[in-house]
Amino acid sequence: MSSDVESLLQDLQDPDSNIRQVATEALWRRWYTQKGAYGAQILVRSQTLFDKGEAAEAEALLTETVEGMPDFAEAWNRRAVLYYMQKRFWPAIADCEKALNLVPYHFGALHGIGLCHASLGNHMAAIQAFRRALKVQPYATINERLILECTAKLS
Repeated sequence: MSSDVESLLQDLQDPDSNIRQVATEALWRRWYTQKGAYGAQILVRSQTLFDKGEAAEAEALLTETVEGMPDFAEAWNRRAVLYYMQKRFWPAIADCEKALNLVPYHFGALHGIGLCHASLGNHMAAIQAFRRALKVQPYATINERLILECTAKLS
């Protein structure tokens, strides 16, 4: 892991919300632009297709992308988001895991795994995923809230 990534991850732990926001945006930008402008354009195009109701086309584009660039973590994560939106939770989890194999601190993929498990009623697995996400982003109160929601459903 490069020293600039380590610095950004440290900044996610900072009490100052502005520092955390800058670090969060920098990490997303890094993930989106991992494959340069070309890769970023693919991700934007897939989102545009999905937003226009062309989910099959968006999925085909992302599938082609992860097959051609299997080390492009954000392409895996974007396809996971698409699957989640379609309530295809197990394929979404699998794609989040692929993203995490490439970028173990990908808080979006960790959060996504939690959302999928929560949707499936796997509350313990969801709690574990949200806790992993909190280790990377301890001030992400959404994960704390989701942990409480899942905990309540266990009792």
